[in-house]
Amino acid sequence: MELMTAAIEQLFTYYKHQPITRLELLPQSGSDRQYYRIYTEEASFIATYNLNIAENNAFVQFTNHFKAAGLPVPTVFCINKEQTIYIQEDRGRESLLDKIEQHGKDDYVYELYKKSLHQLARIQILGDKGFDYNWCLTAKAFGKQAIISDLLYFKYYFLDTLRIPYDKQGLLDDFETLGTYLSQTGQQYFMFRDFQSRNILVEKDEVSFIDYQGGMKGALQYDVASLLWQAKAELNETWKDNLLDYYITEVQSLLDIEIDKAEFINQYNGYVLIRLLQVLGAYGFRGLFERKAHFLTSIPLALKNVQFFVANKQIGLDMPVFSGLLKQITNEEIIKRFTPIQANENTPLVIVINSFSYRKGIPACDNESGGGYVFDMRGILNPGRFDDYKKLSGKDKPVQDFLEQRTKMNTFLNSVWDLIDISVENYLERDFEHLSINFGCTGGQHRSVYASEQTARHLRNKYKVKVILTHTNEENWVR
Repeated sequence: MELMTAAIEQLFTYYKHQPITRLELLPQSGSDRQYYRIYTEEASFIATYNLNIAENNAFVQFTNHFKAAGLPVPTVFCINKEQTIYIQEDRGRESLLDKIEQHGKDDYVYELYKKSLHQLARIQILGDKGFDYNWCLTAKAFGKQAIISDLLYFKYYFLDTLRIPYDKQGLLDDFETLGTYLSQTGQQYFMFRDFQSRNILVEKDEVSFIDYQGGMKGALQYDVASLLWQAKAELNETWKDNLLDYYITEVQSLLDIEIDKAEFINQYNGYVLIRLLQVLGAYGFRGLFERKAHFLTSIPLALKNVQFFVANKQIGLDMPVFSGLLKQITNEEIIKRFTPIQANENTPLVIVINSFSYRKGIPACDNESGGGYVFDMRGILNPGRFDDYKKLSGKDKPVQDFLEQRTKMNTFLNSVWDLIDISVENYLERDFEHLSINFGCTGGQHRSVYASEQTARHLRNKYKVKVILTHTNEENWVR
């Protein structure tokens, strides 16, 4: 990690000839790319570290093309000779998803959706002009093979994990039917491929786009389906319908040919289904196979999206095996399987989380049941050894950046959460009243404090359970 940050600093200094005042690791999402925000005295920039050189080159080439066409993407300033790090313009700290979480579904957010769809139509149609599809990472076009590949991704990484018996050849035949129908879509332009609210940045009420390097030539309907049916956004049907109408109008204004609206919407429904299932496959891979909690908690939302689609939308194709399986996987029993139990106002369970110093000893548990977890954080590199962090604690951003960037803290905590989640779910079901979780380090100021804070956040978010958080050595912290 230190070598990586040193390489970022070296590249930035070569480009800008300015000292970096702070380097902040940004949260990772579904990819292996690592993003950093670079701060100087005057401005901020984004650095991307990625060992997938082909992906980096695709992003840079796509960006340069879109930038020349006047489309809302960040400028790429430089890339290192190994082509593993590039520095780009910082287009904002908040995404459209952040705005939804802050404002809810109000008029302001609706206007941001309209702006996003206006710019989507532009990047799809104007961005297609002169675009060299040899730049694409995998397939040059989202045709029948790519459609069936997405369906198989869903089959292997989600459907097959449910262990539901089904006619495998019949399902493949139905995939073939759907793939053939959708590959005949008339309007084929640049397809973003992962057009969702997290990849739409908002700054000064204007939108710009990131993470389009997986793009290829494809149907216009795919991207708008991705945005409007994103599970986390949970848009209501009125918004979806009105925004789709707005998007079709925007597309029509850029095209010389007349769009058959009924046919467009029918094929749009097919791409909605493809996208919903591709997302379930991704959640299954990242959550069930890679054990990433964020993706596991998203599965119920994605299933409810498919459930609504099956009940209310029509594609008009005869797919008996596929249609039957979609009804099976969206029954309430399956959805409940992926929905974590959550506390309510009558839940008796209280979880006590302590950070402590081993010099002072493990905190005593005054609950009559006793026991609980104790995790030793001393195997994690201590920020307190370095002068810059001695007078800070695990609550402070520089210490958090240190632990996330230069240690295996995140790996450690993911393993911790795998263990404690078992107890929390069991205790909630059995109406237990108490669970204690203790994190200790040498001074009780940095590593144990960070682990306690993050674990409290994890439990509150996932289980809505009451948490009492105490830093037992706080009065002795070096200040």
